Amino acid sequence: MPGKDMSKDVLSIVKKKTGKSVTPKDIQKIASGVKPSTMQSETQLRQLIKQVSGLVNVKVSEETINDIIQAVKSSNLDTNNMQQLMSMMLGKK
Repeated sequence: MPGKDMSKDVLSIVKKKTGKSVTPKDIQKIASGVKPSTMQSETQLRQLIKQVSGLVNVKVSEETINDIIQAVKSSNLDTNNMQQLMSMMLGKK
């Protein structure tokens, strides 16, 4: 949905799936270090996944990390468009 603030949706989904509350400030802190090149670097993607999993205190298996990296690298996402990435992660089209 263009123009819609997705932050509340994302935080709600995180809380629902993990039982952990995450603040917009927490997300902004991690997001501030994400650059378009992050989505192209396996090392940086691994670090980002581990940061997010640490934030919500949910262990992510190596297999799941590999699946996420493969999905990001094989997608046709415009890495400059984080809303498109969030929509994909939330299962919205």
